Amino acid sequence: MSKPIGWKSACGVVLLCAAATVYLPAQTYTPLFSFNRYNGSWPSAVVQGIDGNFYGTTNSGGSTKNVGTVYKITPAGKLTTLHRFSGGVEGATPRAGLVRGTDGNFYGTTNLGGPNNSGTVFKIKPGGRLTTLHSFSGADGANPWAGLIQATDGNFYGTTSAGGAHGDGTVFKITSGGTLTTLYSFAGADGYQPTAALVQASDGNFYGTTSGGGANGEGTVFKITSGGTLTTLYSFCAQAGCSDGRVPAAELALGSDGDFYGTTGLGANNDSGTVFKITPGGFLTTLHSFSSFADGGNPQAALMQASDGNFYGTALFGGNTGHQGTVFKITPGGTLTTLHDGYGPTGYWPRAVLIQATDGNLYGAMASGGSNGAGVVFQLSVGLTPIAEELPTSASSQ
Repeated sequence: MSKPIGWKSACGVVLLCAAATVYLPAQTYTPLFSFNRYNGSWPSAVVQGIDGNFYGTTNSGGSTKNVGTVYKITPAGKLTTLHRFSGGVEGATPRAGLVRGTDGNFYGTTNLGGPNNSGTVFKIKPGGRLTTLHSFSGADGANPWAGLIQATDGNFYGTTSAGGAHGDGTVFKITSGGTLTTLYSFAGADGYQPTAALVQASDGNFYGTTSGGGANGEGTVFKITSGGTLTTLYSFCAQAGCSDGRVPAAELALGSDGDFYGTTGLGANNDSGTVFKITPGGFLTTLHSFSSFADGGNPQAALMQASDGNFYGTALFGGNTGHQGTVFKITPGGTLTTLHDGYGPTGYWPRAVLIQATDGNLYGAMASGGSNGAGVVFQLSVGLTPIAEELPTSASSQ
C-alpha cells in the first residue's frame, strides 16, 4: 500500500503495553525567534555548535526563490541567516536539520535541487560558506528527507526517500570530501521510502526505519552493516488493526539500555500513532498509543533521551489547545506526560526532534505559527541540569 512520504522480514514477538498518561500545565516555554518567511519558514531541528549557538535549516522561505535557508541563532534568540538556497545546482528545500561534524563544520541534505533536481548533500562552515558535496542523479538515490549522521569511521551515512536501483530509496555513505557510495537500494518487500536518518549502535551497525513497505506494506525497522548487508527486523501492522503502529517517519533513538526507541505516525488508537521500543534482535514493545487528544497524536519526529534517562519528543497534532501538537516526556516504561501544547501565537505543529543543550534546557522548532506565522525556534525548561556537552543527536527529523 502506497503511503505519502512523511506519513506513514523477520518479525519479533509484539507486546502491547498499557501505559499511563499524565497531563501537566505548560512548563517554562519560551519562543526564541519567530520566522517571517524572508528569513525562512517551516524550520526543522536545531543542533548546538561548539560556540554554544544553535544551527538549523528552514524548509522554505529565505528569498524570492522560497526554497529554504541555513541559519544560526544565539541562546538569547538573535538570528543570523547564513545561507539562502537558490534552487539551482546547490540544492533546494532542506527538509532535515544539520549534523555537526568532528571538524566543526555542519553537514546536511536538500530534498530538491542539483542538476537533476533530485537533491544534494552539502557542507556549511559556521561562518556561512556552503559547499555542495554531491548531487543525486536518481540512480544513486533521490530526494533525501533525512539528515546525516557521522559514524565512528568518520564518514557520513544517510538515506534517500526515492531513487536507487528500484526507485524505492537508498542507504548511502559519503566522505567529507564528497565521495558517495550507495550501500543499499530498497525494493518494497524490504521497505520503501526511508524518510528518517540512521543511528549507529555499539555493534557498529546502523539501524533505521522505512515509512512504507515490508511484509504488511506499512513500514519497517531495519539493520544494515557498513558494507551494505540489510536485515529487516520488524514489519509494522503485524497486529490486528495496526495496534503496533504503522508508517514510522522518524529515526530511532538508541537508549542507554541498548534498545531502540521510536515513533510511528499512524496506527493504534484513532490512527494517531505510537511510541515503541525494539531490541536489536527485533522484539517490539508498544509503550504508548496516542489518542490525538491531551497526549497528542501523529508524531513525526524522533525521541531524544535526556540526562534524566527519560525520553522527550513531539506530536504533530493533538493537545488541549487547538489540536496543534504537543511536547511530551515518556519514561522507558511508557508513562507519558504532556509538557506543552502548541498554540498559534507561540508556535504549533512540532515535527522536529528536540535536543538537550549544555544549559540543560530543551530546544526545538515549531513548523508554523509564531508572531509572523512562519514557525518558531523555542526553548523549554523542564528542570534538567546543565550538561558538559549536548547529547548525541542527528538533529535530522523531517
